[in-house]
Amino acid sequence: MIKNSMLSNPQEFKLGCFSANCSGGLAVTKVPERWDNSWENNLRHAKLADAAGFDFLLPIARWIGYGGETDFHGSVLETTTWATALLAHTENINVFTTIHTAFNHPVVVAKQLATMDHVGGGRAGLNIVAGWNRPEYEALGGVLPADHEHRYRYAQEWIDVIQRLWRESEPFKFDGEFWQLERTYSNPKPVAESVPIINAAGSGQGREFAVRNADFLFTTVMSLEQTRQEIVAIKQQATAQGREISVMTLASIFCRPTRSEAQEYYHHIVDNADEGAIDNIIKIMFANAESFPKAALDSLRERFAAGHGGWPLIGTPDDCADGLEQMAKHGLAGTVFGFVDYNKELPYFREEVLPRLERKGLRLPANAGQRVA
Repeated sequence: MIKNSMLSNPQEFKLGCFSANCSGGLAVTKVPERWDNSWENNLRHAKLADAAGFDFLLPIARWIGYGGETDFHGSVLETTTWATALLAHTENINVFTTIHTAFNHPVVVAKQLATMDHVGGGRAGLNIVAGWNRPEYEALGGVLPADHEHRYRYAQEWIDVIQRLWRESEPFKFDGEFWQLERTYSNPKPVAESVPIINAAGSGQGREFAVRNADFLFTTVMSLEQTRQEIVAIKQQATAQGREISVMTLASIFCRPTRSEAQEYYHHIVDNADEGAIDNIIKIMFANAESFPKAALDSLRERFAAGHGGWPLIGTPDDCADGLEQMAKHGLAGTVFGFVDYNKELPYFREEVLPRLERKGLRLPANAGQRVA
């Protein structure tokens, strides 16, 4: 069977692009050049990232926007449709769909992912969201459970169904707390030996779920040293369960030929923040999720304006490459990031930063880590 490249490629530090399917991308800003998430722009972006040797594309699943003057993320390309189409138009890059467990039936998702994997020749991936955005639940007619424990109990049963559908050849009965299924099965199976799974987790229950089920746990970096300690604990937790897990994070990159140019553009984005949208994001996230520490509210406002709360990398190509190297030295296996305008800024990153990462031993040249049959 094909080995999925996210799980088998030799890249020391994995790179992915995040949120290109959403209006505004990652920058919660009002500047006119902010990201236009048209299909044409997404297709061009995916081909650029594929040619550059990026490892994966990761979308955000949103059903209603965050308001403000720009209605940040008010327009979103649905993630499974988006991912399947991009898999058909790319060669080597992994493309993930992002799935909310409460909004999607596991038997349907199992077949959707298998179909994606056939379209992409074994390059599909699954990003699981157990739920936190209460207004979206209300918009879809549901009620978000108040406690994390209930959400993750539900998510665990959900992924258990999917894994059995991918693994077992005969129809089976599933009699769980949330799902009662009779003679259920799903064909075809995924092309790859296994579909890589991503899960973002900040709470204790969330990390327990990720360690048990995911290949890549995403966490927020507030300081690299604190993150290093967290990674050690997460890996120990996985080892105790006989599993291995890699830890990644979200970054925002402002890379220019000089530091002054990078800083000037960073402040241009932050000074034009969509404050109303940021207010709504923080209010909803802090009320229903545990991804960010509440004590860091003031510093987070600026980080949300620049890149949805990501770890900021601002400066020259040398500065950005050094920053990514520091992330790797502190135990991170990779990062996702976005640009204000992905298609205008990614080529410069490809030409200037990627060669520096190769010289540091963090990256192999584009396509050196292709899928192994």
